Amino acid sequence: MSAPDMLRDTIQQRALAPIFHRFLDRIDAGLASGAIDARLPDGRRRLLGGRMPGPVPIVTLHRWRALVRLASGGSVGWYKAWADGDWSSPDPVPLFDLFMRNRVPLAGAARAGGIPKLLLRGWHALRRNDRKGARRNIADHYDLGNDFYREWLDPGLTYSSGIYAPGDTLAMAQDRKLAAILTRTGTAPGDTILEIGCGWGSFAATAAAAGRRVHALTLSTEQKAAVDARALPGVTVSLTDYRDVTGTYDAVASIEMVEAVGQAYWPAYCDTLARMLKPGGRAAIQYISIADDVFERYAESVDFIQRYVFPGGMLLSESRFRALCEARGLAWTDTHAFGLDYAETLRGWRERFDAADREGRLPERLDARFRDLWRYYLMYCEGGFRGGGIDVAQVTLVKT
Repeated sequence: MSAPDMLRDTIQQRALAPIFHRFLDRIDAGLASGAIDARLPDGRRRLLGGRMPGPVPIVTLHRWRALVRLASGGSVGWYKAWADGDWSSPDPVPLFDLFMRNRVPLAGAARAGGIPKLLLRGWHALRRNDRKGARRNIADHYDLGNDFYREWLDPGLTYSSGIYAPGDTLAMAQDRKLAAILTRTGTAPGDTILEIGCGWGSFAATAAAAGRRVHALTLSTEQKAAVDARALPGVTVSLTDYRDVTGTYDAVASIEMVEAVGQAYWPAYCDTLARMLKPGGRAAIQYISIADDVFERYAESVDFIQRYVFPGGMLLSESRFRALCEARGLAWTDTHAFGLDYAETLRGWRERFDAADREGRLPERLDARFRDLWRYYLMYCEGGFRGGGIDVAQVTLVKT
């Protein structure tokens, strides 16, 4: 930047500073717990919040534009600001934790508004999960390449939260989770399980090793190829939409697939569970939920994850989803929530991802901006689970 440009930028920063400090006042008032140690473009340093214990992230605003993007674009704008160098932090995870744990008092400070909100909602509407749209949305995320996911998931390629015991590695936590889902199905050797959303086949492998027969569903061609390559005894895998599957089964397993369904299609998903199960059969479901105290605002907006990572995605409102299940004769039993285990899973994934990136093991076709996006995604989600506004749980649904 030339000297005249630097001078002009400095004058603009100083002239606009009072406006942005008023916006920072709003954030300050909304931080009921924790604080932000903010270093600002005008050279000032402010502590926002600090009234009650909580995380205290360091955030450097390099340009006031970061706040404009936050105010107008919510979490989407905040990501764009980070990607363009408008703000930085030595560790963004505590910042995302802080935003989540203060989600109610901060209210709309992190939600898009006005024209950006309308544009995002219009884009999101085009990614609805009808049969054609669901295939496209799944491909956008899961067909990035098995060579990509293999570098940072555990050796079993399980892309969902593990359940940790003290001293567990990532792989051990994933094995513990898969065993818990199998137990919830209540099946015995020779019984049939429908798996809705099979990933790369880790649960199918667990079930097959225990003598179950599995019909595994996916919409990802990459995942189907990986499951086929495993040649698991008693396992068939098909590119089939959950709405089109036929037959009846002793049990259903579905691990973090329902987040890809979308609220408009929750009834169809629940219909499938009820239709596929034999009387007395069980569905073992692992799902990610968002707190009801922010669900309405979340549902009417589009966040960073939906825009850049999971098009068509939608976290559950547990209360709303449970009501749909119970209305279809599916008794909701034995809920076990373990959100902090997901934070630990995400931390483990990020450590493996960073190591693969440093060592040049990630596919060359995925450029630096994509790798930064993925790193941000892993940090963003970890902070959300640590902040308590999103959770992961297992539940057993019993067909009455």
